[in-house]
Parts: sequence; structure tokens; C-alpha cells
Amino acid sequence: MENTKNKVVIITGASSGIGEATAKLLAEKGAKVVLAARREERLQAIVKEIEQEGGQAAYIKADVVSAEDMQKLAQFALKQYGRIDVLVNNAGVMPVSRLNEQRVAEWDQMIDVNIKGVLNGIAAVLPTMREQQSGHIINISSVAGYEVNPTSAVYSGTKFAVRAISEGLRKEESPSSHIRSTLIAPGMTESELLNTVTSPEVKAMASHISGLAISPYSIARAIAYAINEPDDTGVNEIVIRPTAQP
Repeated sequence: MENTKNKVVIITGASSGIGEATAKLLAEKGAKVVLAARREERLQAIVKEIEQEGGQAAYIKADVVSAEDMQKLAQFALKQYGRIDVLVNNAGVMPVSRLNEQRVAEWDQMIDVNIKGVLNGIAAVLPTMREQQSGHIINISSVAGYEVNPTSAVYSGTKFAVRAISEGLRKEESPSSHIRSTLIAPGMTESELLNTVTSPEVKAMASHISGLAISPYSIARAIAYAINEPDDTGVNEIVIRPTAQP
């Protein structure tokens, strides 16, 4: 993991699940991790745990929906460590339901967090990475960004959008400013995403299939692999599912 050591990595949605696992794994590999999420007490506990294991970590409370918060996050990382090497756009929500349930507020929430949150993160770090002529932006999508199922119309829409944004970023920045773009698309993974579901139908379905979920560390290892590849190598897309997931 020589190409990971001492890299400054910002991780959104770092208070649990994939974000927490990624922070701990990358810190173990020698990266300097900057954690961001809305739950400050969880961030404090994770940073303390990383430091007790000999890693380097810092945190700031931030909401990806706020462009101002994301700008503050980037400035915080620069103040702490002097550069930004990687952004892991991990924060996301998944209150899936059928369209006829008319859960418009939840549609808005998915659009705000899953799409605008990704764009706010990119906007916050891109000037620094362009100035450095190096950097790596990793966007967490989903297998729902490749296939639409009943109840996933809006969620899939947001994750298809993340795929488009990631590919556009690659084409715009990789050839000129050497900024790498990676899309990670997890299948069923142990996380708090299902806690955002309010649809009774979806809750009932989830209870039958949640046992298939894989560890968030499976996703964290894929993120670590993409980061550790040589700077002249772009790992553009990785899809990860439980072996038993149809």
C-alpha cells in the first residue's frame, strides 16, 4: 500500500457503514483521513479509535447538502494536512418506495444528498486538485445505478446520475489535470441505509433479503485498491455484490 501512505483522504458519510470502514482501513494503511458527517459524537469516537491504533485522523461536522459545509470541509483538510489527495463521496440515503406512494419529500432528499451532495463535494476539492495537477475523486454509486427495480425508480435515478457525473469528470479532468475518477457500485452491504426506508412494503421485502448483505469492509477494500494503484492507472468502475445476490 505504498501509494496510499500519507495520502490525505476526505470521506463523507464517515460516521458508519462504508464510510467508517473505509476510514479505518485507509488509516491502517498509512493514509491521513479526514472524516465528515452530521453525527459529531460518532466521528469523535471513530477518530479516537483510529488514533489509538496509531493512525492519523481528523473530523469536522458537515452536511453534504450544504455547499458551504463542503467548502469548509475542504479548507479544514488543507489546514490540517496541507493538501487533498482523495475525496470519497460516500454519503447517501435510500428511502425507496413505489412512485404511487407519492413520498415527494423523500424523493427530494435523495436528489439533494445523492446527487447534489456528490456535486458539492467535487466542487469543494476540484480547484485544489487542479492546482496540484493530481487527485482522485471516488463516488459511491450502487448496483441500482445499472438496473431499475420496482420501488427504486428515484433512488436508481440518483445513482445513474452519479455514474454520469463520474464519467464526465473522468473525461474532463483525467487527460489534462491527471485527476482520477472512480465509481464504486456496491450491492447489498451492511449499513444504515435501510434505516431511512419508511415504505411498509419495502421494509417487509428488506427483512427477507438483508441476510445476504456483505461487510462494508468488502467495499472499503475496493476503495483502497483503487487509491493504491499507480497514479498513471485509473480504476474507473468497480461493481461489488454479495456472491448470493441475484
